[in-house]
Amino acid sequence: MPLSIATWNINSVRLRLPLVERLILDRAPDIICLQETKCPDELFPVERFHALGYRHVEVHGQKGYHGVATISRLPIQAVERRRFCEIADSRHLSVRFEAGGRSILLHNFYVPAGGDEPDPEINPKFRHKLDFVSEMNAIRAENGEDDGAILVGDLNIAPLEHDVWSHKQLLKVVSHTPVETEGFETMRKAGGWVDLMRHNVSPEQKIYTWWSYRAADWAASDRGRRLDHIWSSQSLVAGFRDVDILRDARGWERPSDHVPVIARFDLG
Repeated sequence: MPLSIATWNINSVRLRLPLVERLILDRAPDIICLQETKCPDELFPVERFHALGYRHVEVHGQKGYHGVATISRLPIQAVERRRFCEIADSRHLSVRFEAGGRSILLHNFYVPAGGDEPDPEINPKFRHKLDFVSEMNAIRAENGEDDGAILVGDLNIAPLEHDVWSHKQLLKVVSHTPVETEGFETMRKAGGWVDLMRHNVSPEQKIYTWWSYRAADWAASDRGRRLDHIWSSQSLVAGFRDVDILRDARGWERPSDHVPVIARFDLG
């Protein structure tokens, strides 16, 4: 069974709904995981997605900030909307679905950005980010209840040297500091997660999913970072085919600063 899952920090789902519709018309992924929806649950544009053939929608949102949503052609069942660090932000949603005769648990995450100062002693936002990632150790790829698991989202950390435009220049910039990247990779490995975006791509090859709004010409400067991720349990790796990063979406009208990333599987 072919299966495609997209993840995208949309930076306001109502403002950029035409972009999501374009993604659907161009690529038609089976499941779309959105982050930073900035929309309370009761105002989420569910009917628009129903009209496009996505009859199954689960949301975890709040007014003006954060928020995640999982939109699917396949039936999905909400499992959990987890609170991290005892803060009532809408940053996680997990659902369960069936594909290829398997029960799969899908996590959709939006990790805190962490502010500008990479010092947890003086920047509570950075402290929160580190604590959040630490709590993600509890999210395990093999949980004994499902045949596999997938974790996607804007995780706001570019862990590897070639996940950023300049490893040397960004070592003291939030998203690529050693305390973040080391904790991130420790958490991923301890949870048994496989980094699918790097599974078939050499660590020496640059991969970006985000380009700052501050660049006058984002494409020419190409100062990107890989902040968006797709992981899976080892049990699904044999069925993994490839990942497509839709770089061109950064140049769409009124774009998000992130672009969609689509993973494809064959679970037959």
